[in-house]
Amino acid sequence: MNNSFIFAIQALLMPKPLFIFFLFTSLLVFSQEDKKSFEFDASYFYGTIVEHNADIAHLITDHPTGIILSYNKKTYGFKDWESRYNYPDWGFSYVYQDMKNYNLGENHGLYAHFNFYFLKRSLMFRVGQGIAYTTNPYDKYDNYINNAYGSDLSSSTNLQFNFKKENIFEGFGFQAGVSIIHYSNANIKAPNSSTNTFTFNIGANYLFDHENKPNYITSTEERKFTENVKYNFVFRSGINESDVNGMGQFPFYVFSSYADKRLNRKSAIQVGADVFLSEFLKELIYFYSVAFPEFNISGDEDWKRAGVFVGHELFINKTSLITQLGYYIYYPYDFEGRVYNRIGLQRYFGDKFFGAVTLKAHGAKAEAVEFGIGVRL
Repeated sequence: MNNSFIFAIQALLMPKPLFIFFLFTSLLVFSQEDKKSFEFDASYFYGTIVEHNADIAHLITDHPTGIILSYNKKTYGFKDWESRYNYPDWGFSYVYQDMKNYNLGENHGLYAHFNFYFLKRSLMFRVGQGIAYTTNPYDKYDNYINNAYGSDLSSSTNLQFNFKKENIFEGFGFQAGVSIIHYSNANIKAPNSSTNTFTFNIGANYLFDHENKPNYITSTEERKFTENVKYNFVFRSGINESDVNGMGQFPFYVFSSYADKRLNRKSAIQVGADVFLSEFLKELIYFYSVAFPEFNISGDEDWKRAGVFVGHELFINKTSLITQLGYYIYYPYDFEGRVYNRIGLQRYFGDKFFGAVTLKAHGAKAEAVEFGIGVRL
């Protein structure tokens, strides 16, 4: 199976993480590696907001429209990782979206993205992650109807599936397809019902310096790759809020340790454990014990949790995509079920140390965006 397809599927499952810092870091590093051709593209889109949650039905009143502007840096195999993933593009994009609803307002998003190619480079899959600014977020007095966006800033994911032809005439090309645009603050602040927009897009692209386009270079690296078992220790933290509006934001702390074993140059499997100290849960338990006596909550329930997990790590140069599935073995208070998942990016600094941004969730229900530091020994 095409390795870029494996990465694309894993990226497609990504549910609202704030990965922008690490993507930009990676892309800036890549930009120093060669100065070959680049491309600009522009697309117009028309779509509809998907009713993924009945709570946002009142906000779906018309068909959103907008534009996508992108810078794409081409790769040709000057580094081994490029041929390993079928010569993807990396770049930056801007998305303007008119939500066609007064209470939702308009969104402006900045993204870092990768473009992966299939079917003799006629089909392009883009995964972009970034930060979006909304012009009319929730306000308990002036805009209480907007229960989708609880803050001015949110994380945003832009996925595109395009038929694409480059350099048809004098550097100009054409693209058309579909895209999904997702906005959510990952429970950093309530409310956070979020939105997903499904769109049809059409546009054009221009390849600069198309007369001197290099040939693709096949990698000469050996396929066989081995590495001893590595032991990882990670500390993660951040702030989040329960779904009860006005409860306030509280810090959380996560301590993780796991062993990983590289299967090849691209993949490693993981087995480990987490300890969660989430102060929002402590406050939520107390709130329910006082406000809802029918819930039979005493208020003395332990708010700490511990779990075990299995995972996978996909390596792309100095950046990697991690996916983990866990189960709480210490679970004194029932909150969103015993199964949890984590997905995110890690950026390695040297051979041992890394930074990470991950989303911890229960299925599609986000709990927190985790910012972490770790060591791999």
